[in-house]
Amino acid sequence: MRALMFIVPLALTIYAFIDCLNTSEEDTKHLPKIAWVFIILLFWIVGPVVWLAAGKNRHNRAAGAGPSSWQRGRRQQWVAPDDNPDFLKSLKDDKKPEAEAEAEEEPGRRDGGTSPDDKTPPTS
Repeated sequence: MRALMFIVPLALTIYAFIDCLNTSEEDTKHLPKIAWVFIILLFWIVGPVVWLAAGKNRHNRAAGAGPSSWQRGRRQQWVAPDDNPDFLKSLKDDKKPEAEAEAEEEPGRRDGGTSPDDKTPPTS
């Protein structure tokens, strides 16, 4: 029980210290950030409590500023790749250069030339 009376304020101080360091200068209230760091470290029971209560601008999630409202506005229904017109268009665009390359190789094959896929050695 005696250890708990030391560990809880120490954990609170460490949490408040790290939270203060990760908070931007614009989000600190009432005092500069460096002053809050000294208050948290010097007054290691009262300082963290004051920091958590009044030292930082907390964003109100109930007002709609939370990530859930952002995700609600951007939510899209999943579309299978074969139903997605953008995906199908990209496949058609990928096939165009291949079709042009095959069209260029065709006349050589018709004339009796060899193709890169032929395994037989050329005859002399």
